[in-house]
Amino acid sequence: LKAVILIGGPQKGTRFRPLSFEVPKPLFPVAGVPMVQHHIEACAKVPGLKEILLMGFYQPHEALGRFLAAAQQEFRIPIRYLQEYAALGTGGGIYHFRDQILAGGTDAFFVLNADVCSEFPLQEMLEFQQRHGDADSFVILGTTANRTQALNYGCIVASTDTQEVQHYVEKPSTFVSEIINCGIYLFTPAIFQHIGEVFQRNQQELALEESSNGWQRAEVIRLEQDVFTALAGSGKLYVYKTDGFWSQIKSAGSAIYASRLYLNQYSQSHPERLAQNKPGGPIIRGNVYIHPTASIDSTAVLGPNVSIGEGVTVGAGVRVRESIVLHGASLHDHTCVLNTIVGWDSTIGRWARVEGTPSDPNPNDPYAKIDSETLFRDGRLTPSITILGCSVTIPAEVVILNSIVLPHKELSRSYKNQIIL
Repeated sequence: LKAVILIGGPQKGTRFRPLSFEVPKPLFPVAGVPMVQHHIEACAKVPGLKEILLMGFYQPHEALGRFLAAAQQEFRIPIRYLQEYAALGTGGGIYHFRDQILAGGTDAFFVLNADVCSEFPLQEMLEFQQRHGDADSFVILGTTANRTQALNYGCIVASTDTQEVQHYVEKPSTFVSEIINCGIYLFTPAIFQHIGEVFQRNQQELALEESSNGWQRAEVIRLEQDVFTALAGSGKLYVYKTDGFWSQIKSAGSAIYASRLYLNQYSQSHPERLAQNKPGGPIIRGNVYIHPTASIDSTAVLGPNVSIGEGVTVGAGVRVRESIVLHGASLHDHTCVLNTIVGWDSTIGRWARVEGTPSDPNPNDPYAKIDSETLFRDGRLTPSITILGCSVTIPAEVVILNSIVLPHKELSRSYKNQIIL
């Protein structure tokens, strides 16, 4: 048993700017640990899992190397990074590295997209596959969305008795089903035959268009559109529906929401990561993660849903809620930070207020998902969380509302609804 985590590459993550300038998106901290570490923790818990492969087309990166070395030590499991030579799509990458995945006699392997947050019910998917379908059947993790939001995802129509997938449509234009694809799969080596058929078909189509020199285009294979659509109804593809939490992490705003979901889960999975109210310590409300090296004044009030990174300084009377404060940032006395991501080494002056508008799903709809908002609507910036890039300096007594500040800026006055370049 192995696991493959698809981490994408540099030209993706554009909606995650300016945060993806400083660190590959999979290493962005959510609830105090790098986003992809949640995936690795979930994989490491599956009994008998022998190896975790990260796959993407980031150049070998110092931060990535350090992270992988530390994760191997911590979870005592081999973790390797396989670099694609170009963006090959969700299916092309695993097809390109199929020998590495199958090495050592792999019986089955998980494929997880790095930009989702979930409870990762991997063990349950394994048991479900053993109960259903033959030895060569594949399982998609599905969850329920509301009717309008389902159109933004891959929609799955499945038989109510067997959960066999009968129909699969990626981002349909009209309503197809409320069951959506979570981007987490369980495959057996037989999947490579199906991906191989797509590859052959792509090659034949390219041979017909002789004039085009798109040699690499045959290798770009998307699991969702190219493979699942064809497999649906063949008796090979099943959906395991989860009621646990799940969300995409496409934009920086969705990172705060994902952080809340993970912090909630910590009370069961990692109670040691949650800060407690202690005499002489800051006032904690709800779920808060504080890195051990952070220095926080006892009169500060933090939470709910706050994650404080390494070496952060929080002064007297500071109020922080629904925010992620990244390492080395410093919040001077009496600042107020709401619905904001404070970038690495940024400074917020005394009595300043930095606030964003949350883009949370509708709390009254149990199936609502977070909308990946476009930055602009009708030519105006959509109110969203406030993001300060790295090394941003905000002076005392100013107010920054619903704005995105690119790295290395020194502001001199208040701003509202602006992207500060």
